[in-house]
Amino acid sequence: MELRQLEYFYAVCLELHFTRAAEKVGISQPSLSQQIRLLEHEIGTPLFDRIGKKTALTEAGKLLLKYTRNIFHELDQAKTSIDELTGLQRGTICIGTLLTAEYYLIPPALLSFHRLYPSVKVSVLGLRTGDIQKQLLENKLDLGIVFLPMKGDELETISLYTEEMAFAVPIGHPLENQDMLDIEVLQTTPSILLPEQYFIRQLINNACKDLGFIPEPVFEITTMQSLINMVIEGVGVTILPKPYLEYLNHPYIKIIPILNDGFARDVGIIYRKDKYLSAATRIFINALRDASLNLSQSPTEGTV
Repeated sequence: MELRQLEYFYAVCLELHFTRAAEKVGISQPSLSQQIRLLEHEIGTPLFDRIGKKTALTEAGKLLLKYTRNIFHELDQAKTSIDELTGLQRGTICIGTLLTAEYYLIPPALLSFHRLYPSVKVSVLGLRTGDIQKQLLENKLDLGIVFLPMKGDELETISLYTEEMAFAVPIGHPLENQDMLDIEVLQTTPSILLPEQYFIRQLINNACKDLGFIPEPVFEITTMQSLINMVIEGVGVTILPKPYLEYLNHPYIKIIPILNDGFARDVGIIYRKDKYLSAATRIFINALRDASLNLSQSPTEGTV
């Protein structure tokens, strides 16, 4: 069994199409098919079911795919550690982050990191928590910034800070002068909220259920900036992470803390336990810690 054959096998697994896989690895389709047949001969069992124009993994193929991913992962780790040993200041870091943290946590961490590692390319993807976990396990991400706790024996977690929720109320609204608001105002006040598949909305719904009602927003919108725009236009109030609202610092929005308990969530870093953390990655983790510390020391009251 050769590493080249595993590369060809992995390409077919990703594409489930021999012609596209051949184009991806830069060889002819007949040559790719021959290498797969040689690999199947070496393994002693078919790796793909070929039914008409469709290609599917056999059970043996699925098992080999699992180990192939691990092999390539270990090779990547070896290269990273060797590069670091020889003092190379290069490479990439791919980070998946909560959409809110992408606004107020990532920028200061990126700036401080770039001063130390200007040649390292950093990619930041705004994703939902479940997608971050999935892509970490598939080795598509190096780090994730998610809500904790995060289940999974394959993952290591680092707590960063607690993110509080708050009401965003338009200036001139009857509730503008309140120092705190009870979640029950959602029963009588028009609101704009995230859809129910979002963690923040689930947090809101659970709190409202405990009080005997379900919120019925005027609109459900998937982007926080659109929620904010609706608030500014006076359509209603919304609930979003307090650090995000403070980051916006919008003159036509009043931030009002929530009276009810339980409107906070822990935010932290996750990464694969078996992943080698390069010096650059460790420095970025420290930059995130510093940024979160500054976040916790920022003002928590006032009109924005």
